[in-house]
Amino acid sequence: MIQVTRKDSKESTENLLRRFNRKVQQSGTIAVAKNNQYFDKGISKPERRRKAIIRNERKAIKLKKIKLGQR
Repeated sequence: MIQVTRKDSKESTENLLRRFNRKVQQSGTIAVAKNNQYFDKGISKPERRRKAIIRNERKAIKLKKIKLGQR
């Protein structure tokens, strides 16, 4: 629970609200809530393997081009 109290009696509500919003952003509460908003079905093991193979092939091609100076 995030709480913000007035620094002194003269502090405006806008400043108070700004400090509260900053603390909420820094805590990451909103980001977690947005990530959990919808259910995301996980990827199956064979699909993960296929994607890893493609990723490794692309990386190998990229490294080969860098070595040959064709970037």
